[in-house]
Amino acid sequence: MRDVNNPRSITILGSTGSVGCNTVDLVKRSEGSFRVVALTANTAVENLARQAIDLAAELAVVADQSRYEDLKRALSGSGVEAAAGMSGLLEAAGRPAEFVMAAIVGAAGLPPTLAAIERGATVGLANKETLVCAGKLMIDACARNGARLIPVDSEHNAIFQVLEEGHRASIRRIILTASGGPFRSMPLSEMPHITPAQAVAHPNWDMGPKISVDSATMMNKGLELIEARYLFDLPEERIDILVHPQSVIHSLVAYDDGSVLAQLGQPDMRTPISYAMAWPGRMSTPVAELDLARIASLTFEAPDHERFPAMGLARTSLGDGASAPIVLNAANEVAVEAFLGGRIGFLDVIDLVARALDKVPPRDVDDLEAVIEFDRAARRQAIDLLPVYAD
Repeated sequence: MRDVNNPRSITILGSTGSVGCNTVDLVKRSEGSFRVVALTANTAVENLARQAIDLAAELAVVADQSRYEDLKRALSGSGVEAAAGMSGLLEAAGRPAEFVMAAIVGAAGLPPTLAAIERGATVGLANKETLVCAGKLMIDACARNGARLIPVDSEHNAIFQVLEEGHRASIRRIILTASGGPFRSMPLSEMPHITPAQAVAHPNWDMGPKISVDSATMMNKGLELIEARYLFDLPEERIDILVHPQSVIHSLVAYDDGSVLAQLGQPDMRTPISYAMAWPGRMSTPVAELDLARIASLTFEAPDHERFPAMGLARTSLGDGASAPIVLNAANEVAVEAFLGGRIGFLDVIDLVARALDKVPPRDVDDLEAVIEFDRAARRQAIDLLPVYAD
């Protein structure tokens, strides 16, 4: 890790969310190894301002334009610049930080993440939805601009760590592990009655509400499968999903010679976050050392596709054309928000996604404007389906 005389410049897009707060924590612990260029948040002005002042950031941006004056007041006298809206997010992404943590949740993170890629930054990708919606667009932009994506999702980060660059042609398959979420063994008859509070209570990981619900429905594995297809340039039939309830093995790579390489660690997001921040080196974290003797046993099982149909929808969407994953993601975001708001039931989340995929014909999307336009259309279709679930 660099010393205080040569700090690495960093921007954190989505600094007040779960991944963002962990990134901020690691910056504070790094004893001057990082210089903060910009921080952004959606609406959490007070937290954003506090982070920006504590870290002596150059710029703080709130995505909600209506909170701009609140942010200016909170930063008054600090020397930190304030901005708001999409133009502010693009300004933050465009400033010359060597490393950008892309941690804005959902498709809203796509334009600023792409802006960072287009100026050739190293991007820690904590937002799987950007690759789900615009995988080819982003990978092509990386190649064109000399940018690099370092995956932050624990599964893809694990694969990145054990993937032997000189032996990609020898990869037989990659295996994404899944905890199975909180409802892996719940009787099917009880699942219609799952509450938002139950769904966000993940047994292993401390995550935000949207990601926690995705884990509970196992849509997160579907999204991760699509992300892996683009990150590692493998067809979906060579990407497997394996349920591993202990969340110790974070993913595996199987090679043609019969070797299977895995990355193990505590279920703590600070490990993959720190790996991305320090790449190609490593940095110290407060994560406890893994004690396999205490854990004693690791178990595995095939995923239950009847209980969790989201994974099948994700595989189908990859085969249906460039725009189908956009519909999958957009409808899921609408459905999760509606579930968290008490407007639909737990099982309705994936049912709504399936209905949206049936109603929106796939088509080619070859630029950012087309992706954004199709995402909006898919969201409108998903919103129009919500009354189907009214009591």
